[in-house]
Amino acid sequence: MDPRRRKPWLVGGAVATVLAAAGLGWALWPDSAPEARARVYTEANACLLTPAGGVADKQAAPVWAGMQQASLATHGKIQYLEVDGPQTGENAKTYLATLVSGKCDLLLTAGAAPNAGLIAAAGSYPGSRFLLVGKGAPQVNVTVVDDSDPAQVTERVRAAVADALREAAGG
Repeated sequence: MDPRRRKPWLVGGAVATVLAAAGLGWALWPDSAPEARARVYTEANACLLTPAGGVADKQAAPVWAGMQQASLATHGKIQYLEVDGPQTGENAKTYLATLVSGKCDLLLTAGAAPNAGLIAAAGSYPGSRFLLVGKGAPQVNVTVVDDSDPAQVTERVRAAVADALREAAGG
């Protein structure tokens, strides 16, 4: 074959190969990443005051589990705060005040120091709603969940928190 006639065939073949490769690349290119499914939360908020061990504390763990279940069901926000330093009711009152000022719709306490702080300070916050998990006497704005079975604590907290979050969200 004449070299002058071979050149257009080579150029055409190269162009065809490049186009085929580009088309194959486009066809096999993965779709864009799926949209992140962000969870939309309501403005309702429940807060837990725990001993220094946080939500891993044996008294706080079933409470936190119930709060998480309630949050999944209602899309309400939940958070916790640990009492650092001396595990006394007097020290816990400071941390409780922090949560009260954070506009929590329901404040929960679990553990000796947080519960002692709540018992001492609940009357100072008449516009706040509290749930004490453990031994204690109900007050006007304090409900008590006293159960030694962690599964029962989780369920009772779940129900109470879900109700409070729904009410705070207007539904």
